[in-house]
Amino acid sequence: MTVIGMLLLLSTSVSAAATIHWGYGGSENPTQWAKLSNDFALCELGRDQSPINIQDAVDGSPAKITFNYNPSPLEVVNNGHTIQVNYAPGSTVNINGDKYSLLQFHFHTPSEHNINEKAAAMELHLVHRNELGQLAVVGAMINKGKENSLIEDVWKNIPAVGETNTVSDRLVNATDLLPKSKAYYSYEGSLTTPPCSEGVKWNLFVEPLTLSEAQIDAFEKMYQVDARPLQPINGRVVQLHR
Repeated sequence: MTVIGMLLLLSTSVSAAATIHWGYGGSENPTQWAKLSNDFALCELGRDQSPINIQDAVDGSPAKITFNYNPSPLEVVNNGHTIQVNYAPGSTVNINGDKYSLLQFHFHTPSEHNINEKAAAMELHLVHRNELGQLAVVGAMINKGKENSLIEDVWKNIPAVGETNTVSDRLVNATDLLPKSKAYYSYEGSLTTPPCSEGVKWNLFVEPLTLSEAQIDAFEKMYQVDARPLQPINGRVVQLHR
């Protein structure tokens, strides 16, 4: 398939995901996603699905991940599945020589990935895309601990479900969501929400982030569970870059 064809397919599938109601409970739970639309078939048939349990990682090349994040006006979306912060153009990450632009970041509870069969309280996903339309997600587990001031700003400006709140005079910098250590796990996976598109490059920090108990509780009151269950690894190799 050509690059243009891939982009058209992804665009169509994402549009379908926005119009077809899906969720994490009842008849629209993750085990039923593929039955909700033909566009969601990969949620059941895909072989490289996410999230997975991170275990038995092999040593990969030294960590080559460079973040060039700039401040962005705060734009908070409550889309009914999570809290998402849309990011202004111009911020990038370079992963092993490939440059991706930051589109948005959002959260899940509990964590979608497990590390050595252990889940965290929450998980952060920083979603990026390169010029070819390929996606790279940088993820971080979130544990209870010190308060994060950026998250405090986000939580204070959450709109009603289905609404967007733009606070143009308030700048946030996603750099404040990065751990000190840049060691990370990598593997080939998928979106963790419909349409479950594959070909996503996953990069999950070894070092977790922390939010205060109050910050975690605030998110859990809005979204008690918004995490897809673990998916089969199907022989994929997880690398550890340090």
